[in-house]
Amino acid sequence: MATALRDARDVLLPGRDERHGPLPPVLLALTVVTGLVNAFSYLALGHVFVANMTGNVVFMAFSLAGVPGFSLAASLVALAAFAAGALAGGRMAHGAAGHRGRVLLGAVALQTVLTLVAYAVSRLVGHPSSGGGRYALIGLLGLAMGGQNAAARRIAVPDLTTTVLTLTITGIAADSGAVGGPGSRIGRRLLSAAAMFLGALAGALVVRHGDARFTLLAAGVLLAVVTVAARGFGRSTLGWTSAG
Repeated sequence: MATALRDARDVLLPGRDERHGPLPPVLLALTVVTGLVNAFSYLALGHVFVANMTGNVVFMAFSLAGVPGFSLAASLVALAAFAAGALAGGRMAHGAAGHRGRVLLGAVALQTVLTLVAYAVSRLVGHPSSGGGRYALIGLLGLAMGGQNAAARRIAVPDLTTTVLTLTITGIAADSGAVGGPGSRIGRRLLSAAAMFLGALAGALVVRHGDARFTLLAAGVLLAVVTVAARGFGRSTLGWTSAG
């Protein structure tokens, strides 16, 4: 228990000379954003994910099998937009010459703009679950989340991918000392799962009991806060900016 708490503390309050510097808490915030945006896309846009492409591949199969409630077109748009966002994010990351602070700042700034534009579009279309507005929202959010995923991949902080939890949860058990593993970094991994859970829970509550569009506003505001907090990352010369 003490090891898990110490691990969690180091993620939330990293030291100045810590290997990954201020990146872990920022990536946790982006994981919350993933939960919020996925809650909106799945619950308000009709059974489609904009951040987790495994789900969309499965949904495409469901649609082709004739299962009601799933749209082949929506899943294809999400996949294409996510891939385009990842391509743009990868290009931006390679252009940052390996400086992880610049990678993060550029990706989050662009993601903030795309998410707030998606919120504005959602206010204009009225009912985002149908029509062209639905596909516009899927496209904008897919682009934003693809860019986030590409940046997180380039930044490469272990167990903080911001969008995927399967390997994180596997690692809790498979790497534990109980099975002779090197140690599961359970504190860090549980924080990642909790961040996704809390974002999805908050988003689902807003969609169900309020105005679903405020989920996007909340995600956009959180991203804006992260962008402001990270404004000095691109100028940092500390070791964490290039550590892999």
